[in-house]
Amino acid sequence: MLSNRFRVWYVSKVLHVMEYSKTSYFENNIYFGKGDLIRIGSNCQINENVFIQSARIGDNVMLAPNVAILSKSHHHSDINTPMILQGETEHQEVVIESNVWIGRNAIIMPGVVISEGCIVGAGAVVTRSTEPNTIVGGIPAKIIKRRE
Repeated sequence: MLSNRFRVWYVSKVLHVMEYSKTSYFENNIYFGKGDLIRIGSNCQINENVFIQSARIGDNVMLAPNVAILSKSHHHSDINTPMILQGETEHQEVVIESNVWIGRNAIIMPGVVISEGCIVGAGAVVTRSTEPNTIVGGIPAKIIKRRE
């Protein structure tokens, strides 16, 4: 089994699908989507069992364990065709701005922007972009509080 540091290096330097700062910290068992570009800013902490398809992540971002950042889904509108045969949706990059904390088991859906200073509560499913300096939570995620 490859060490996580080697995997991060391999994904960024050999496969050329990830850019990251050496001041960022990566735990074990981080999974990256196939063929998608991932950019990670400085001083970020990516905890274990995080799945990232395509994302642009700012500086000073914390991703708790088991976070999923999705940039694609599956088509499902034709009820006469099995969903598995309908293919994937178009790629929609996720943007996570700086100074963000995403709680354990949160899911960030395709095309969402998590604005600067946001906190995403544990277990939240974020289906829409957030406002700056807010705390969001729930399914679907809604504003719980504004940070001051």
